Amino acid sequence: MPLSTAPYEERLTAPRSWWLVSFLVGLSFALILLPFGTLPMLGGLAGGTAVAAVAASSYGAVRIRVVGDSLIAGEAKVPVSALGEAEILDPEEARAWRTHKADTRAFLLLRAYIPRAVRVVVTDPEDPTPYLYLSTREPERLVEALTAAKAAA
Repeated sequence: MPLSTAPYEERLTAPRSWWLVSFLVGLSFALILLPFGTLPMLGGLAGGTAVAAVAASSYGAVRIRVVGDSLIAGEAKVPVSALGEAEILDPEEARAWRTHKADTRAFLLLRAYIPRAVRVVVTDPEDPTPYLYLSTREPERLVEALTAAKAAA
């Protein structure tokens, strides 16, 4: 049986500037440890940079996938049959749904460094979640993949 490929997969990686910040965190640790000598300073540079880089990498490791008849967004796995209309949000509308329009019961997979998003209504009467808010760099592709998965289900 051949392996099926996901019609949509995206990793919400951290922006490049965060890697520079990781180095600057390491540099800060090096400066803090400078009075203790060269070896502690180098250890602070390497250790601080590594810890900050691991934190940036793990924050950007979250994925959004449409696989078979399911939408997998971070820790959530929702069958597409439980999903309704998917709406592409421009940066202004996405900001509104992250702030004053947000429902506390909604599932939010947001990354502030990604300005666009998709809001997907949850139609399952057993699920108290009204909608999914998903930050994405490719909202058109995500909506197309969801539409195709619903049509195939």
